[in-house]
Amino acid sequence: MEFRRITNLPPYVFTIIDELKVAGRRNGDDIIDLGFGNPDLPSPQLTVDKMAEAVQNPRNHRYSSSRGIPKLREAMAGYYQRRFDVTLDPETQIINTIGAKEGLSHLMWTLCQPGDAVLVPTPSYPIHRYAAIFAGAEVREMPMETPESCLDIMRERWEYSWPKPRVIVLSFPHNPTGICVDVDFFQSAVDFARENDVLLVHDNAYAELGFDGYRPPSILQVPGADEVAVELYSMTKSFSMAGWRVAFMMGNAEVVGALTKMKSYLDYGAFQPIQIAATVTLNEAHDHPQIVNEIYQGRRDALCDGLNRIGWPVDPPKGTMFVWSKIPEQYRSMGSVEFCSKLVREAKVATSPGVGFGPGGEGHVRFALIENEQRINQAVRSIKAALPDLEL
Repeated sequence: MEFRRITNLPPYVFTIIDELKVAGRRNGDDIIDLGFGNPDLPSPQLTVDKMAEAVQNPRNHRYSSSRGIPKLREAMAGYYQRRFDVTLDPETQIINTIGAKEGLSHLMWTLCQPGDAVLVPTPSYPIHRYAAIFAGAEVREMPMETPESCLDIMRERWEYSWPKPRVIVLSFPHNPTGICVDVDFFQSAVDFARENDVLLVHDNAYAELGFDGYRPPSILQVPGADEVAVELYSMTKSFSMAGWRVAFMMGNAEVVGALTKMKSYLDYGAFQPIQIAATVTLNEAHDHPQIVNEIYQGRRDALCDGLNRIGWPVDPPKGTMFVWSKIPEQYRSMGSVEFCSKLVREAKVATSPGVGFGPGGEGHVRFALIENEQRINQAVRSIKAALPDLEL
């Protein structure tokens, strides 16, 4: 039988590292996992308590609303007002999604069909590319090099593409590269979208993970951005709620309405106790994102300082929960899959091969900051022992 939507998908290279990690642990190895970006920090206690309370009420066991209960959407509007000074109508400009991946995937189904084109960063978080592919659209790539070059590359790739992309996917702070931008960048992107009748889709996954005084902006802070843009916001990192699958798409009311119509055919929304707990979290756990941010900054410093100390040059990112680096020159010819496999086997440290984020990622490795500082320091020592050719 032919499975037409997945037949031409490439192998998911992250599974290679995951299988080595699992095999090592079965053999009794202490594998330090800096690969899969699965946040390890616990959800706020008030979130857990509200969930436990809400799940006891049988009225919450019924189907919910596919666009999210009204109070949850109101809470999200309140969060954006406090955090970004952005005013959103919870009735027409906000929809709850079952995680950002679900929201983006179904948004692409709503926007695209075979023959359309989508402009996507490379390297990129895999769903940014494959959501468009699953919708039948052609992907046009924008290399992520420096913050200064991103806009020029976006304009160039749009200009020389045919058919013209009808959607441009952005995500800053950027996974995996850690590139960060300011509101002026978004102003230029919005101006471009308005001039060329293109929709901007911004994945704001790391909205609260900014370091050294940097605070990631929202594209919706640009006046009139909701005419040409939507933004995805997830509670996964900011509120340590990865497994809860709570996210939102906000902005252009027409696009939000179209996704609402699509989702009404596909699901009945997240389990209502989860929505109730998320509502309380947005309204009351105001200090949690800052606590999380400080923990990740400490981990970033431990990893980057440690790698630089052993002779692996790494620039500390200003945002995200990841560190992106070129493979040390002495080992670059191995390629990212073989190099990351070596780290698992010999250093007992799992990382993500850069090529897993698209062709633009080859020659790089991504570290996820999902272990505490003590474990990160242990990982650095193990990496140094496994890579004797590093030069101090």
